[in-house]
Amino acid sequence: MANTAELQCPRSISEEDRARARIYQLLAVLLGGPPSSELLKGLASLPGDDTPLGSAYKNLAALAQRTTSRDAEREFNNLFIGVGRGELLPYASYYLTGFLNEKPLADLRTDLMARGIKASEGVKEPEDHISTLCEIMAGIITGEFASDSDLSSQKAFFDAHMAKWAALFFTDLEGAQSAVFYAPVGSLGRAFMAIEADAFAIQ
Repeated sequence: MANTAELQCPRSISEEDRARARIYQLLAVLLGGPPSSELLKGLASLPGDDTPLGSAYKNLAALAQRTTSRDAEREFNNLFIGVGRGELLPYASYYLTGFLNEKPLADLRTDLMARGIKASEGVKEPEDHISTLCEIMAGIITGEFASDSDLSSQKAFFDAHMAKWAALFFTDLEGAQSAVFYAPVGSLGRAFMAIEADAFAIQ
């Protein structure tokens, strides 16, 4: 999983793209596993403003200040793991077809193969997990996946694998029964997906 503290950019990118990649990486880390005490401490200092994105940051910072890593782990497990299954299933296949490991996953794997992107060793989750998709978007933006890093490539990946379901997932996370710390993570993701969709729509 990428480290949000040190954003690796093999190519020169704008500050706007660097900021976008950081948000994708933050979402990837938070949705890939429960936050550590160190990450919670870092999140507690996030600045906020009156925009939907800034408001989500502000709420996330406030909750990070009073959330322990043990509480965050318990919440993460209730949301995404559970006994048998968690409250939410953060996979493209499930949101788009109602079942896991369906055509959206096969389409994604074909796309990743064409882009030369390989799954990390030891990763057990199917590649259509929202955390993985956010990490891939960050990598495409920064040029970590050097063959495909321009705006048209970003738009193609977003439109094919995130546009039809990610905002709905984040809305569900925002309102999930088990979500306390993760509610503003849902707000952040929902607001950011709207910004990305609007920006890509004018390309």
